Amino acid sequence: MTPPPAITLQGSYTLGDTRLFGPLSVHLPAGQWTCLLGPSGVGKSTILRLILDLSTGGQFTGSVQADDGQPLPDRISYMAQSDLLLPWLTVLENTVLGARLRGETPDMDRARHLLTRVGLEAHQTKTLAALSGGMRQRAALARALIEDRPVVLLDEPFSALDAGTRADMQELAAEVLQDKTVLLVTHDPAEATRLGHQILLLSPDEATVWAPPPTPPIRALQDPATLACQAELLAHLRGQVR
Repeated sequence: MTPPPAITLQGSYTLGDTRLFGPLSVHLPAGQWTCLLGPSGVGKSTILRLILDLSTGGQFTGSVQADDGQPLPDRISYMAQSDLLLPWLTVLENTVLGARLRGETPDMDRARHLLTRVGLEAHQTKTLAALSGGMRQRAALARALIEDRPVVLLDEPFSALDAGTRADMQELAAEVLQDKTVLLVTHDPAEATRLGHQILLLSPDEATVWAPPPTPPIRALQDPATLACQAELLAHLRGQVR
């Protein structure tokens, strides 16, 4: 399998007459998780859309490049903040939607396995009306994980989950996405310090690297170094908001 690329975004982004961020540089190391935090409205989700080459409604002046020089969009799996599930399809059908749209034969065994892993084994034939918000988010996560792309962009993928389920889904994602180039947008310092090989703090002027705990991810929930890093990061983010 071709190694996943490193990705660099450089430039500035404006929305109307307002500069949202930049000029700045965001570098995603190959085969690692980068966790991106920052105040609401600073442009975290916009960065994901720029990497995907999707419309953002604003003006980006800069570049997005993979270190192997190859185009990125077809090599990316993306999970947005909203689940983007189709209400007339079953959970299983939504999980394999990407393959269907590409005219491929979906791997139904892998889809069922992933739905079991996210706790939806008994709900595969249900439509979205029968699901809670957290169940829908887990279905969307299964759909992102089944794509098996070298680059994965996740926009607050665990936000609707209770604490125990969130920890379980973090561990599943870390397992399935091992050695992928992952960019995770999150507001949760605990999540970032548990999952991140690299932690970036986004502001209008820069993307600052925050030192992660010294142990490799995924880190134990009660690891003292992780808890200390989490507390320091939370204090810093609270200071940003004030």
